[in-house]
Amino acid sequence: NMMKNGIRLNVVGRIEDLPGRVRKHLRETMAKTAGNSHLVLSLALNYGARTELLDAVKSYLSQAGGNADYAEDLDWPTFSSHLYTHGLPDPDLIIRTSGEHRLSNFLLLQGAYAEIYFTELCWPEFQKADFQNAIRDYQGRERRYGRTGEQVRSSEEALQP
Repeated sequence: NMMKNGIRLNVVGRIEDLPGRVRKHLRETMAKTAGNSHLVLSLALNYGARTELLDAVKSYLSQAGGNADYAEDLDWPTFSSHLYTHGLPDPDLIIRTSGEHRLSNFLLLQGAYAEIYFTELCWPEFQKADFQNAIRDYQGRERRYGRTGEQVRSSEEALQP
């Protein structure tokens, strides 16, 4: 189905800690679907944002190899290339099910400017109509990316001819 529908499989998390049979199947599927470009299915397996951050720091420091100049050149695009989610866009919407009002160590860095939709429903009960409600709610929000509403309107006015 993934090949037929052009879906590329991506996994974020420490897959090396999963059982060998699971790792093998995941890696084979990711390799087979690597050229697919219609949709990307990202599975968070053995994932935690704090662990991701530590792994990214270790990866960056390993690449730096003790070169102090790397610290001066560090910026978000460079650092984010060491995250599990490198190559994926940051989420615009995070849907939090089960009535919880917290992110639970999920995409803490990538979700910095995401809109969050909370629902009392647990994931298995979350249906297409519930997803559509979340999208409608999202569409009614003003996306400001850390700016005030006034700053957003000012920049939009500046773009008007």
